[in-house]
Amino acid sequence: MEISAAGRLEVRITAADVGKRVSVRRLSQAGVTDEKFTDTVGVLTSWDNGVLLITRKSGETVRIAESTLVAGKVVPSAPARRRGPAASYEELARVASRAWRPVESERLGEWELRAASGFTRRANSVLPLGDPGLPLDEALAAVRRWYGERGLPAYIQTATGAEGTQELLCAELERRGWVREVTAELWIGALAPVADLAEGTGVVLSREADEAWLARYQRKGVSEVALRVLGSGPSVWFASVPGEDAPAAIGRCVVDGRWASFSAVEVDPAQRRRGLATAVMAALARRALDEGASAAWLQVETDNAGARALYAGMGFAAHHAYHHYREPESAGTDR
Repeated sequence: MEISAAGRLEVRITAADVGKRVSVRRLSQAGVTDEKFTDTVGVLTSWDNGVLLITRKSGETVRIAESTLVAGKVVPSAPARRRGPAASYEELARVASRAWRPVESERLGEWELRAASGFTRRANSVLPLGDPGLPLDEALAAVRRWYGERGLPAYIQTATGAEGTQELLCAELERRGWVREVTAELWIGALAPVADLAEGTGVVLSREADEAWLARYQRKGVSEVALRVLGSGPSVWFASVPGEDAPAAIGRCVVDGRWASFSAVEVDPAQRRRGLATAVMAALARRALDEGASAAWLQVETDNAGARALYAGMGFAAHHAYHHYREPESAGTDR
């Protein structure tokens, strides 16, 4: 908190600081907590009618009455990373997009509208990396029309918690009734340590997802569209550990310059805790190292405690959170 020369806490933020990352202290609500003060760090997304809205790294929006503020200051837009590769949000967003390509896409200014017959939100959502070239309400109307023509709900993928992320856009979407349905995190780490974790013996690598690999993949009824998405990316590898009726474990890796991505790492429930997921990722990591990659990223759900523990043990750490906002229900009635 900001402390004056006289030792008093001071509020050193104003409405002019909307869009900046701030740290504030406010009086706690009576009966809610035993603590007298509550601290909040995040991006100040609005300051209207005596109420501040602050978006935390997780994407959660906190409402704070101006009258309860006792201290506040602008803080650096993102904390410095103490380990792992350095990367901007935009770099990671573009790399992630190339690793999971839609079947159809169209530009709206600096927004990319993506569709793949509904197979995963990532391939069926807008990636907004800049100005759409239209006022926001017009851009959102164009987005709804585009997805409506394809019989799909309109989703917009946003991010929070790092320099250059989209807290302001999240706040504007929420004001217009868009609903945040899914939140996950993108984690990054060094690639070489993953390759050193296990020998990876018994792991089979292939350029294609064969029937056996698909038998273990959790998304059942995979269509031709899904196969196109799974096979998309600059350099795609599929890994499997042979089993009886289906592989004991599988994984997917996309190599793109210095980056290698891991996804679809799945293990037969009856064979978990045997190190198979680690073996799969180690084998894929070694192949990615051979192709010149040095850094790795993956996406993990916020409530998947097992996966988060596994990846943290491999040296991965969260870089930013990402979210999928769905259009308001009433918006679909005028298509």
